[in-house]
Amino acid sequence: MSKRENFLKQFPTIVEDLTEALRAYNMPQEAIEWFTRSLNHNTPGGKLNRGLSVVDTYQILTGKSSLSDEEYQKVALLGWCIELLQAYFLVADDMMDHSITRRGQPCWYKVEGVQDVAINDAFMLEAAIYYLLKKYFRSETYYVDLLELFHEVTFQTELGQLLDLITAPEDDVDLSRFSMAKHSFIVRFKTAYYSFYLPVALAMYVAGVTDPRDLKQAQDVLIPLGEYFQIQDDYLDCFGTPEQIGKIGTDIQDNKCSWLINKALEIVTPEQRALLDANYGQKDDPEAEAKVKTLFHELNLEKLYREYEQNIATQLKEDITKIDESRGFKGQVLTEFLNKVYKRDK
Repeated sequence: MSKRENFLKQFPTIVEDLTEALRAYNMPQEAIEWFTRSLNHNTPGGKLNRGLSVVDTYQILTGKSSLSDEEYQKVALLGWCIELLQAYFLVADDMMDHSITRRGQPCWYKVEGVQDVAINDAFMLEAAIYYLLKKYFRSETYYVDLLELFHEVTFQTELGQLLDLITAPEDDVDLSRFSMAKHSFIVRFKTAYYSFYLPVALAMYVAGVTDPRDLKQAQDVLIPLGEYFQIQDDYLDCFGTPEQIGKIGTDIQDNKCSWLINKALEIVTPEQRALLDANYGQKDDPEAEAKVKTLFHELNLEKLYREYEQNIATQLKEDITKIDESRGFKGQVLTEFLNKVYKRDK
């Protein structure tokens, strides 16, 4: 059985735990069925990399090639809590972006009969995290640490989303709002904290590696690594093929504050800047998008991205070699994450 299959086997138990909570409140059957449908539609359909990373990190930190059923269920549950957090973000994000599909199926709010009820469903996906943490971890010495970590990372992600929304609204294109500093803040807060740091920090607490110095060591590598991951996405959206990335890139038409547009703004001539102002973020205008892509090629952004990628990978590898493992943290955790990300093409 693959790691993913084993992880997915835990999800029905989580659904049962959460629906049992509704039964305890004497919720009508129709409400229980609605929540169950929301959980199954929104939570298990992605790559599950964040959730699986909790298990992988715990095994590296404890040096165990296999876990007992009890150990596995405990760390897998925390992994599913991250996937619930992801589901909460995506349900809300799809409504804010007026998206149509997600993971090959209709966005939840686009499912027949759902519409604005999805707002409350998003809240319930988030609240489910804290129900599960209380049920399974309340007696643990690190229970409050888990609560604080989820609350802090949720707030950080929402800060990143806020800056993204007000910097690059789809219906109000103004490239003067963009900057590489804003891009860095957006991707670190919107993506890196919950996608890279959160899985590792959760596993560290369960493994007993809780010294603040170790948590900082992890964060100091994982946050720039998460930024690199998002910059890869920005690059692939323009230069990757639909076969590679599983979709047609839309960042240019959607007025995204991506690494590519910010790098271009740093080096364009006045004439090239005028072309970007006239053509970037023009929804449903393939010709405008083509002009921007042509300029990106003329500016040699692909070469500049490759240089960035090499430099950040070299820096991260060097940082990992300096990890102090005397208190139980292991640089291998960070190496595994870097190996998954480095030069990925999808």
